[in-house]
Amino acid sequence: MDDYFVHASSYIDSDVKIGMGTKIWHFSHVQSGVSIGENCSFGQNVNISNNVKIGNGVKVQNNVSIYEGVEMEDYVFCGPSAVFTNDLTPRAKYPKGRKGFKKTILKEGATIGANATIVCGNTIGRWAMVAAGAVITSDVTDYALMAGVPARQIGWVCECGNKLDEELQCKSCKRCYEKKEQGIMEIS
Repeated sequence: MDDYFVHASSYIDSDVKIGMGTKIWHFSHVQSGVSIGENCSFGQNVNISNNVKIGNGVKVQNNVSIYEGVEMEDYVFCGPSAVFTNDLTPRAKYPKGRKGFKKTILKEGATIGANATIVCGNTIGRWAMVAAGAVITSDVTDYALMAGVPARQIGWVCECGNKLDEELQCKSCKRCYEKKEQGIMEIS
């Protein structure tokens, strides 16, 4: 007996690793070479392309395609219909295949809002939050709150997901942060 759940309408290719406690819901497809960690959840109509690596505790909502070249660390969240790309200059007449793919990395705890687009070749930092509908065209710093088209930083967010105040404190969980040369860091 498997230690994970796959809905009968979904298809799992051969050579796939799925961690214990993971759930894959209706009409989804997991392609060969994929590695999925433990306790993940994938909504309906999710496509995970060849060789994608996904950590533990990841949650992907409905209608998301995770293309080859995307890597998700632990506790990443993808809202419904989030979009990933893997080729900066696609042409139907001139296919490049894997040699044209640009790697996209979502660091631990990153959140991608509904209908946001992540252009390939970028890294989304730890616990960063990309607002719904935003378009990411460059790397995102840890804990950054990004919004707009193209996305720009509009603030900082706590690990718990709430926006930090001007003193870099979270009103909800009381965590505190301090400014560093490149971004912010939690104060223990």
